[in-house]
Amino acid sequence: MINRLIANTLPLFPKRFVWLFSRSYIAGETVDSAMRACQGLNAGGIKTTIDILGEFIKSLDEAEKNRDEYLALIDIAQRSRIDGNYSVKPTMFGLLIDAEACYRHIREIVAKAAGYGNFIRIDMEDSNCVDLEMHLFRRLKAEFPESVGLVVQAYLRRTLDDLKDLMDLHTPTLPLNFRLCKGIYAEPRRIAFQHHDEINTHFLEDLEFMFQNGLYPGIATHDRALVDGALALLDRYDVPLDRYEFQMLYGVTPELRRTLIDAGHTMRVYVPYGRHWFGYSTRRLKENPKIVTSIVKSLLLRG
Repeated sequence: MINRLIANTLPLFPKRFVWLFSRSYIAGETVDSAMRACQGLNAGGIKTTIDILGEFIKSLDEAEKNRDEYLALIDIAQRSRIDGNYSVKPTMFGLLIDAEACYRHIREIVAKAAGYGNFIRIDMEDSNCVDLEMHLFRRLKAEFPESVGLVVQAYLRRTLDDLKDLMDLHTPTLPLNFRLCKGIYAEPRRIAFQHHDEINTHFLEDLEFMFQNGLYPGIATHDRALVDGALALLDRYDVPLDRYEFQMLYGVTPELRRTLIDAGHTMRVYVPYGRHWFGYSTRRLKENPKIVTSIVKSLLLRG
C-alpha cells in the first residue's frame, strides 16, 4: 500500500523532485546527452540500444514527429560511431490509433537503420498490444530479415506458444532475434504469472527453448538468480559467444553488469532519453508500484 501511495502521488510533485528518482536511469532530455551516455558505455566495452521516450500518443501528428525524431537519431548515432542499435515502442507511432500508419512509420525507421547495416528492436507493450505487435514484426521481418527483432515477456502465459508460432520465420543462418525480459506492465492473473518464482521459472523455460532451437536471445535481466540460470543453460547447450547477449537497463546493477563483461559475455544497455521522461517515469511507477522499493534501494545502495 505504501508503494502504491508513493507511485500515485509522485506525479503531483515538481519535476525537479521526480528527476532525483529518474536521473540515474534516463540519459537526459536531448540526443546529445544520449550520445554522451552511449559513448561512455561503448568505452567500457558495452553495446547500446537507444530508445526515445514517448508512448501511447493521442494523434497521428505526434506519430509523424516521433518518426522524424528517430530518423534523425539514427543519422546522428551513425555519425557518432555509436556501437549500438535502436528500440521502438509501436504505440509511439499510433499502433492503437491506426495500425497501418504505425506500420508505415516504423517501416521507414527500419529501412533507415537497414541502410546503415543496423537493427531495430520492436518493444512489446501491454497485453492489448501483443497481437498487433507480433503482426507488425512479421511484416517487417519479411522485408528486412536481418534488421528487425522483437521483445517477448516471460510473465505472459502465452509467450512460449508465441515463440513456437514464430518459428516459421527462423532459419539457422538467420536466427530469430528476441529480447527476453520478465515484463513490467500490470496484468491480470489470467494473462500473466504473478509471483517472482513462477515468472523466473518461465523465463528460463523460454530461454531454454531459444537455445534448443538456435534462436538469438538478448537475456534482459538484473535478477542474479536468472543470470545464474542463464549461465547454466549456456554451459549446458554450449552456446557460442556470438549467439546471445546479456541486456540491462541504463543505470541498473552496474556491478553485476561488469561481472558479466569481465567474464567475456556481450552486454547491451538500454539507453532511454527524451523530453517525455517525466511521463515515462511516473507511468511506470503507477503501472507497477513494486518498482518503488527497487528505486529506493538503488538510490541508497547505488546498484
